Amino acid sequence: MVDVQIRARGISDQRLLKAIEKIPRHLFVDEGLIDQAYNDNPLPIDRQQTISQPYIVALMTEAMELTGREKVLEIGTGSGYQTALLAELAERVFSIERIAVLAAGARRVLDALNHYNVAIRVGDGTYGWREESPFDAILVTAGAPSIPKILIEQLTIGGRLVIPVGSRHSQALLKLTRLSENPEDVKREDLGGCRFVDLIGEHGWGN
Repeated sequence: MVDVQIRARGISDQRLLKAIEKIPRHLFVDEGLIDQAYNDNPLPIDRQQTISQPYIVALMTEAMELTGREKVLEIGTGSGYQTALLAELAERVFSIERIAVLAAGARRVLDALNHYNVAIRVGDGTYGWREESPFDAILVTAGAPSIPKILIEQLTIGGRLVIPVGSRHSQALLKLTRLSENPEDVKREDLGGCRFVDLIGEHGWGN
């Protein structure tokens, strides 16, 4: 998976590649789909959610530019696979999941893998986690209709927000870097097209 689907497509962060090799992706998918766990496509999980394809996970994670000292916020814990990679690459991870059963399942697998630097909260992730802010990087794992300003406000200066933005059917994967105290002052990069499940919440597609 790493050689053919990820490294060959331009992902070069060595820490990330080692983390992907280390994390057993099959632990995060349903039993009936274990034989597909390492294919380069998204897979369904509980409650009509998905685990993203490995390449997109790698692309989003590399864009966060993690060195190991960061405090990271993840919006959308889902299966917990992306969370596990962040736990390997950052100092602290805060993850928000709106569906309690998914949060509980992710917590079980993360604990089994000894990822104790992860805090998971059930709630509306589009508000962020203000009491733990600022964050060095924020990753949103669902498609938003627009960029939630509230998330930019919770970044450090120089912090990165990676988020899919667009319609319910297709999005552009954006990387925004906060440049100053003014949350409107950001550098914006388009990392390409993608398709994610809807970001549900007050600052997403609503409830």
